[in-house]
Amino acid sequence: MRNPDCDPLALTTAVNTLAVAIAGRLSDEELDLTAAILVQLGDTLATISTQRAICSR
Repeated sequence: MRNPDCDPLALTTAVNTLAVAIAGRLSDEELDLTAAILVQLGDTLATISTQRAICSR
């Protein structure tokens, strides 16, 4: 039986809904900056996670 808390479709729907809500409140310039910041945040988190995995070996 699947864990309902681990439904990938529910997660992608929630992320999409959040993106639409944020985009509806920002100007095009603000949206561009917010997107760039979130990309950088995601990349930095991935770098930290990878470094932790390498250092824990």
